[in-house]
Amino acid sequence: MITAAEKKAQDTPQILLLSVIVSLFWFCQYVYIPYQTVYLSGIGSAPTLIGVVTGAYGFTQLILRLPLGVAADRRGRHRLFIMLGIFSAGTASLFRIFLPNESGFFLGNLFSGFASATWISFMILFFSHFQESSLQKASGLIVGANNLGIFLGFSMGTLLYRHFGMHLLCVLSAAAALPALFLSLFVTEPSHERQAPPVRDLLKICTDRRLILFSLLALIQQGVQISTSMSFTAQAAQARGADSTQIGLCSVIYIVAAVLSSYFAASKASQKLGPSFWIPVILACLTLYCLLIPNLPNIEWFYPTQILSGLSTGILFSFCTSEAMKNIPSKTKSTAMGFYQSVYAAGMTALPVVTGALTSTFGLRSAFYSLAGLTAVGLDGAIVYYCNRRGTDFGRRSGTEDTPK
Repeated sequence: MITAAEKKAQDTPQILLLSVIVSLFWFCQYVYIPYQTVYLSGIGSAPTLIGVVTGAYGFTQLILRLPLGVAADRRGRHRLFIMLGIFSAGTASLFRIFLPNESGFFLGNLFSGFASATWISFMILFFSHFQESSLQKASGLIVGANNLGIFLGFSMGTLLYRHFGMHLLCVLSAAAALPALFLSLFVTEPSHERQAPPVRDLLKICTDRRLILFSLLALIQQGVQISTSMSFTAQAAQARGADSTQIGLCSVIYIVAAVLSSYFAASKASQKLGPSFWIPVILACLTLYCLLIPNLPNIEWFYPTQILSGLSTGILFSFCTSEAMKNIPSKTKSTAMGFYQSVYAAGMTALPVVTGALTSTFGLRSAFYSLAGLTAVGLDGAIVYYCNRRGTDFGRRSGTEDTPK
């Protein structure tokens, strides 16, 4: 009989393999991101159009993530989806290489969005190598591998963009897909035989109130992140006289904070206080970030402020993910993950477009204040949820204690 410890030891090589693939995948997806807005602005693109191009990345995810989740649950297999995602990520940068304008980046972002839609399979397969009680640890580790790949991409971009431009970054993006695709051939899946559940039964999980709440909180976090740290924060820094190296450094500081906080979220230390503490606290940090960015006097102030955004990517997102997936039956996990990711993809699609439109009409300060207001709404929702839950738990304990033996 195989013990739990032996099973964990057997899974370790696959956990490491998937972690490397995840890092390469997200390097491919993000190496050019810190300079996308700067590049498009430099070739004469209006802020509204930049918002549309940026939002295209979330649009494909919004359309495809739930269907891909249902398909993964019905097939019970994830490696094919992982390979398709890696291939699509590499193909996306070919559009940017051979069509280096708004159209090429728009098409590239659509393909990148499809690639990110397959993130469902990366996560569910990774989670399958952990026990149910270690879901938060698994979430922190895979988000950490995700952010590590982005960190490597941002660092490479900072070193190379000023001297070699966007073209080389897109070449590196396409090239990173090759080793990731090769390594995916060695991914194995847990053996199981089961009858494919009906689609109607799978979709019932989308009415789960806990899943809906944390999907909406992830919508705020991801939408604000892609509208600020991944795009318009660079424009705010540029307005303070920042050059390409300084803009890149802002992105590197942000992603270092994200990587470190992701692994912190996987630790026992973070779990002592739990999601009821960390989710409201980090939402407050993200609100503060949106208020500060348009008011910072010079580029030097941007550097420490980026840490606030990085904490939201590392801690807030990983806790939202584990909270959303808690108590979800294994047979519907891919569908639930597809719903979760589709909801936050709506934020990744809409918020950059809205931010671009507000920036064009009212200026960058008004756009960031609007994002701060939205984040504050999420903060209020999280506080109300955990206060009500605490009251319910207390009532249950009291009821149990008062019940005659």
